[in-house]
Amino acid sequence: MGYRRTFLIGFILISGLASMSLAEDYSLQYFLAKTSPKTMELSKKEKTELFNQLDSVLKQAQTVRAKIMQAIQTGETDARYQEGKFWITKLEEDRDSIQTGMQQIKLLKEKPTLLVASIKLYRSLKDLSSNFNAYNNLPPFSALVGDLAPEIKLWADPVFYNLYLLPLARSKDIEAKPVQKDKKPTLKEKKP
Repeated sequence: MGYRRTFLIGFILISGLASMSLAEDYSLQYFLAKTSPKTMELSKKEKTELFNQLDSVLKQAQTVRAKIMQAIQTGETDARYQEGKFWITKLEEDRDSIQTGMQQIKLLKEKPTLLVASIKLYRSLKDLSSNFNAYNNLPPFSALVGDLAPEIKLWADPVFYNLYLLPLARSKDIEAKPVQKDKKPTLKEKKP
């Protein structure tokens, strides 16, 4: 009886460890580790997970943007009218960047080889990163932004740019170059 129980517990532990090792964690650290070696090719599944992670980051940014907007409008922050107006304008720009980014992710999920959509998504991420870093430097907003500002920057530059945008641009560059065959120049014969 004790042998069966030991065997059953061992089997369950081994099965659990095997299933845990098969499931990959596509977090920011996973993609950052992929950027360090020179093998920067992403599989189709990794590209899909990259888009899912970027979509999640944009949704977090949308939530934080709404919280900052509410804090300014309700007077929870110590901001003067003109300063509040300035930040509201920046937050409206962020809304547009988030919407553009989400649209581009949707397009890229359907057709991952779209270069223009990739560039627009990268630009949206860079704009969000810049604005969220500015919010993070202000004491009333830093508690709301937290670690999201540096996280957006990391998703934009080392991860998306190096792992997706550059390889895509290089592949488009190779496709655009016409194949040239070596042609021998024709020699004109001169009559004596």
